Amino acid sequence: MKHLWQALKTYKKEAILSPLFKLFEACMELLVPLVISHIVDNGIANGDKMYIVHGVLLLVAFGAAGLCFALIAQYFAAKAAVGTSAEMRSRLFKKLQSLSYEDIDGIGTSRMITLMTSDITQVQAGVNHTLRLLLRSPIIVVGAAVMAFFVDLYAGLVFLILIPLLTIVIVSVMYATTPLYRKVQEKLDGVNLSVRENLQGVRVIRAFCREEKELAAFDSRNADLCAAQKRAGRISAITNPLTFCFVNLAVILLVFVGGLRVSGGALEQGDVIALYFYITIILTELVKLANCIYIVSKAVSADRRIEKVLDLPAEPDFYPAENGEEIHDENAVSFDHVTFTYRDGGAPSLSDIDFKVKRGETVGILGGTGAGKSTLVNLIPRFYRAGTGTVRVNGVNADFIPKEELRSIVAVVPQKTLIFQGTIRSNLLWGNGEATEEDLLRALKIAQAEDVLAAKGGLDGEIAQEGKNLSGGQRQRLAIARALVRNPQILILDDSSSALDYATDARLRAALKSLDCTTFIVSQRTASVRHADQIVVLEEGRIAGRGTHDELLKNCNLYREIDASQGGDEA
Repeated sequence: MKHLWQALKTYKKEAILSPLFKLFEACMELLVPLVISHIVDNGIANGDKMYIVHGVLLLVAFGAAGLCFALIAQYFAAKAAVGTSAEMRSRLFKKLQSLSYEDIDGIGTSRMITLMTSDITQVQAGVNHTLRLLLRSPIIVVGAAVMAFFVDLYAGLVFLILIPLLTIVIVSVMYATTPLYRKVQEKLDGVNLSVRENLQGVRVIRAFCREEKELAAFDSRNADLCAAQKRAGRISAITNPLTFCFVNLAVILLVFVGGLRVSGGALEQGDVIALYFYITIILTELVKLANCIYIVSKAVSADRRIEKVLDLPAEPDFYPAENGEEIHDENAVSFDHVTFTYRDGGAPSLSDIDFKVKRGETVGILGGTGAGKSTLVNLIPRFYRAGTGTVRVNGVNADFIPKEELRSIVAVVPQKTLIFQGTIRSNLLWGNGEATEEDLLRALKIAQAEDVLAAKGGLDGEIAQEGKNLSGGQRQRLAIARALVRNPQILILDDSSSALDYATDARLRAALKSLDCTTFIVSQRTASVRHADQIVVLEEGRIAGRGTHDELLKNCNLYREIDASQGGDEA
């Protein structure tokens, strides 16, 4: 829980003052039974009305003071809880931004959302209840037992028996429920995943008439979540009945012992009433404490999930050289016998990739689905690190280049196009925040997106969330323009023209020829790469052929088959 403590340190004053004022409130509450005892024994027994009035006024004063202390404590607790959860959420978001692609793949989007929302909310509630009740309730319970001994030593033994029994019950319940609530949050991940996939794929689901099956799948995950919550809830529900059972047995024993002591003249009637009030106070506080334990148990399990992510190492800025000086070359990009395997991926996704790209060349990466095309280009900006072999950028091992420096010279248009809510201008400025309007218009022209600009009314045209008010081709062209605004040395187009018609795709490729940069075009269409300076054909993660279009038609069977299946030269 080190990250939680570090976040709470910012609110050290509030974290101290809240329990302190709760302590003051507890003192007011513990004095009430003594005042009532004196009213009964001295005021009512002697018929002294003024004594009764003074006693009642004193009770009112204690009540008012206790209310003020409680409100102040609640204010500080809420401030500390909200501030701590905001700090934890900020730390978690920052950590997620700093993780490598492999760590992000391992965590998963649905779990990230659960961590940022439900888990953080659980931690906030846990901090609030800890500051308000988790410290106050034990103070009240122990204080009531001490006051009982102050009233009568023999009657206080009842409290000495009661408190350890209740402590065992509460600790046992907390120990049993903490791992169960961790499983509840994991089941919630599954529900969030189902909701996310259905919301994103609603058109596909309806097109294939899968509503009933998806509803059944969601009901299954929701039922698992409900069952996990019930398992944890059943154990938590035991706390209150056991608490009431032990306290009521203690009340019976107290009345019996108190009655004997009163009849023997060792106790006054008011003392028995005071002892009964202390038993009642203990019961009330233990019920509160049981509910607090329930909330804190969920908070502890949620915090452990958060801490597990926060303890992950951030993606290194660079990797230091291990074997002396690195060999430099004059190529823009070099793959030197590179092999790469995804974490828990089993077989390598890329095996013995070896080729070089000169500055200013256009390289086509061609292959079927799952051939490793996207994986290969993702190694250039070091989104993933090569397992064995070396990837060099501008002659330097990509591992040795600081990631910000490396990624500032590489612009990537990913396979899954993402446009952010805002305007055309705000999206393009992602590429270069200092770009002029002339730079933006030039990028749009090269990307063949001038019609998008006209349709949306200019650079300040509104873009909906995820570009929902754009077609697939419009999103792809805006994403390409965003990359061009960066004026990169290396441009990677990862199947980013799949939604374009052949004529627009051809105009785009012709416009890209005018750029002074090294371009990688990932595609499954030979028409998109046939004019490249060299084409790398991948099959099951290995290079099946490399050369120009004409060379590959002569010496690469796979390329010839792909080209023929797409119409060959007639395309």
